[in-house]
Amino acid sequence: MGSKISTGCKQLSGTSVASPVVAGVVCLLVSIIPENRRKEILNPASMKQALVEGAAKLVGPNMYEQGAGRVDLLESFEILKSYQPRASIFPSILDYTNCPYTWPFCRQALYSGAMPVIFNATILNGMGVIGYVQSPPTWHPSTEEGNLLRIHFTYSEVIWPWTGYLALHMQIKEEGAHFSGVIEGNVTVRIFSPPAQGEKTARTSTCVLQLKLNVIPTPPRSKRILWDQFHSIKYPPGYIPRDSLDVRNDILDWHGDHLHTNFHIMFNMLRDAGYYVETLGSPFTCFDASHYGTLLLVDLEDEYFQEEIEKLRDDVINTGLGLAVFAEWYNVDTMVKMRFFDDNTRSWWTPVTGGANIPALNDLLEPFGIAFGDKILNGDFSIDGEHSRYASGTDIVRFPRDGYIHSFPFLDSSESGATQNVLLNSGMNKADSPILGLLDAGEGHIAVYGDSNCLDSSHMVTNCYWLLRKILDFTGSNIKDPVLFSESAKQDVPLYEDDNRLPSRRTDVNYTLYSAVTGKDLICRSDSRFEVWGTKGYNLHVRGRNKIMPGHHVIDLGRGLNSTFGSSRSRRPKFTKKRKGDSLGNRYFSLLYRDELDVPELVASHWVVPAIVAVTGFVLILSIWRIHHKRRRRRRSASGRLANI
Repeated sequence: MGSKISTGCKQLSGTSVASPVVAGVVCLLVSIIPENRRKEILNPASMKQALVEGAAKLVGPNMYEQGAGRVDLLESFEILKSYQPRASIFPSILDYTNCPYTWPFCRQALYSGAMPVIFNATILNGMGVIGYVQSPPTWHPSTEEGNLLRIHFTYSEVIWPWTGYLALHMQIKEEGAHFSGVIEGNVTVRIFSPPAQGEKTARTSTCVLQLKLNVIPTPPRSKRILWDQFHSIKYPPGYIPRDSLDVRNDILDWHGDHLHTNFHIMFNMLRDAGYYVETLGSPFTCFDASHYGTLLLVDLEDEYFQEEIEKLRDDVINTGLGLAVFAEWYNVDTMVKMRFFDDNTRSWWTPVTGGANIPALNDLLEPFGIAFGDKILNGDFSIDGEHSRYASGTDIVRFPRDGYIHSFPFLDSSESGATQNVLLNSGMNKADSPILGLLDAGEGHIAVYGDSNCLDSSHMVTNCYWLLRKILDFTGSNIKDPVLFSESAKQDVPLYEDDNRLPSRRTDVNYTLYSAVTGKDLICRSDSRFEVWGTKGYNLHVRGRNKIMPGHHVIDLGRGLNSTFGSSRSRRPKFTKKRKGDSLGNRYFSLLYRDELDVPELVASHWVVPAIVAVTGFVLILSIWRIHHKRRRRRRSASGRLANI
């Protein structure tokens, strides 16, 4: 609440309003600390500790919407009045039972076989401008069931200035595949800072993060969806234009394109419908397709490794993975017209791609005979009484025979399309355009749709969640809606466009500046479960009580593509090559991150095994040298006796 210019009060919201209020609170808090103590206890970290620990949580908004809550001047004053320099973690609690504050975590329980759930916390170090992590973080479960939780840690080894980060990569072990219940415990990390002026010993502090996690049995494959985040280019490396060209006041696609930002309503809908959604932050080579009913690709801008293209083909045709694609517009003439001069950077900005990277998507879908075009279609349509808006979507120009295609009359608003319409038809007539395709592909099922705006809550006119549910029924469970799979929609002849008429990449853009694929190595990142298909793995800290519990047998959920439910159809493609350094030793060390070991065993294994190998090799070489030396001595003595004779 603030003063209205005329009279009375007015309510406003946003950072621009919150910042001056908090700045005023900080000034008041500083003023009540005696001047002779200010240098000792006041710094950015201690002030933030007082603010967040004294704040009152709001009912309704989640932790990412409200932070610590509404600032409370008196509570923060009480904290500072008795403050002693220390380090702390914020948030200090992750409680899956506290909904909606801990959304999205409280919205989906943990289960065995899932991609790691990553929780990021901030380390606040009020002891000094620089600090250090004294020893790796440790997980301390409250009960034996807590040993079913596996946590990898990534963190700032140097805390500077005043702050650092701690990330938890949480998974349920294979022996917890049938466990249902709550896991509780603490994560602790010890921080130290150099002595302050006049002190002789280092300052130390133990930070505690409390965990209370819901765990359920592993859901069935058909209900598990894998959301591709890896191929969504993060804002703001380049000019990625908006998805709906009707929205003129929002030129950049800056909302994150993430399940928990502009797709959060869709995420809640999927959870309400009984689906479990996991996030893939690594290439397609880093997941086991036998675990998932559907791979969901929505509004993606990046390229694809050739290995990804070949693996996805194998996953769909041989492993039965469902594939659902929601594309976007792509038209080079329109992109060129969207070029503008930015007064802030004093440079020309030009789109590096369209709403989605259609040339890359076409490469990915080429093994299935599917391709999108370069039209920008707009209009309303209806299927089975459900009305939807098609906002700046693209068209389907290739689709195999015996697939199901749905076409509707739309207006092509692309630069090239609009020009042709003006020349040919002054009335701007609409033409039927294919926008939805459904196909059985070997063991798997594919659905492609040319627009993602109906899933994106940013500029949505009408949603198409009803269509998404029907698509997921098909891709995950092969349930075919009678309207979508009507005989009138079946293709007797293939839909085909020549290669030279498919959308092409821009040659005037250096895509390596923005891409996680072009010019990069094929690497499984820290948010993936497996090192499979010849990709490079990752290396993270594992600390804490970590053992197989009696009564919880290990359930083999598959550790790679070829260990899937005993299926003989899965095969390793020919492109996989043995890498340099793929030695027996490297293969041995990769096992340390697949089969959990206790901490002493884990640490020792990193030097004991190499030492044993080195000593054995040395002894072997020494033995060979001694045998060779003895043979030479015998030959010399024999030749001397012959000479005497």
